[in-house]
Amino acid sequence: MWEYEFSAETTVDADALWRSWSDPNRWPEWNPGIESFELDGPFAVGTTFRMTSPDGDTVQLRFAEIVDGELWCDVFVDEGIEIRTEHRLTPLGNGRTRVTYRTEITGPAADTAGPEIGPQITADFPRVVAGLISHAGGVNQPG
Repeated sequence: MWEYEFSAETTVDADALWRSWSDPNRWPEWNPGIESFELDGPFAVGTTFRMTSPDGDTVQLRFAEIVDGELWCDVFVDEGIEIRTEHRLTPLGNGRTRVTYRTEITGPAADTAGPEIGPQITADFPRVVAGLISHAGGVNQPG
């Protein structure tokens, strides 16, 4: 298994953060890693979607878990690996929220593929989280 996690804390209202997350068609507005986006249904478990990066690579994922106002996970499956990314909001009290992106690569090929592709997948997490927080209306601090 390979894993990586990034988080930041913010005073932006958790509901505003969730609104930005739960409207996937607007993700390209704040996620610099998405050039274009196609959604095959509602923001719901089982719905598939495709994201194309600025360099033209397209990946198809599926929503695997959604807990309204708290978290959502997407999954990519290929030969020998499963890449699961969790997006979580954690209330910290005093009007603060932690925004966390966590990726796990599992499966028979994870020990070799994870160290190779994991850092590529997660390299933009700090910029993406900052973009989400800014889009939702605030400032962030690494957490």
